[in-house]
Amino acid sequence: MEIAPYRHEKPGNHPPYLYPDYTSTVKRAPRRRLIPLEQTLSEVTGPGAAWAGADAADLTRAGKSEPLGERIIVAGRVLDENGRAVPGTVVELWQANSAGRYLHERDQHNAPLDPNFLGKGHVVTDAEGNYRFLTVKPGAYPWRNAYNAWRPQHLHFSVFGPAAATRLVTQMYFPGDPLLPLDPIYNSTADAEARVRLVAAYDPALSEAEFALGYRFDIVLRGRAQTPMDR
Repeated sequence: MEIAPYRHEKPGNHPPYLYPDYTSTVKRAPRRRLIPLEQTLSEVTGPGAAWAGADAADLTRAGKSEPLGERIIVAGRVLDENGRAVPGTVVELWQANSAGRYLHERDQHNAPLDPNFLGKGHVVTDAEGNYRFLTVKPGAYPWRNAYNAWRPQHLHFSVFGPAAATRLVTQMYFPGDPLLPLDPIYNSTADAEARVRLVAAYDPALSEAEFALGYRFDIVLRGRAQTPMDR
């Protein structure tokens, strides 16, 4: 079997711990050198895909009726640095509703909650590394990073390996969003090519006629083409 050489990721592929334009990082970024801690058995082992239970890939079925907003299909593959599928891994999705509000006690934005939308789901990738969600397009929302600051429409993803300690988290954005050039979280990824990998592509092959638009978002776990991950 031919072994492909490891392609080291480029500088600027991930956000730095400290990015002053994203004001929360000023308080939470480490000020001293990180100290490696030995991992315990509970951190390096885990139940794998069985941990998540049955797939919860349809976020539009959480209530008594359909949630408000534009239905979208989001699908893609989880891949390694050589473009090979990563099967049997848990992919989580969480998001704001179509009005730009999370179902969380700390979200006090005066946008309406939707009783038919919980804003969370998970799937396990198939043998080809595929995942697929049906949901609604999230709304933009204000945040207090600066005066009149608004977050672009986005989805949060996390991918789990065989244990909780191997969790990777990222965000997916939508093409053509005018808020992207102004968003410090998006722009904290210094490399322009890497930032492009955070933006989903509209895919007519994923769309369903008279029902939902489709967006493709592949997640690459490491290497030069790695999807930028949150700090």
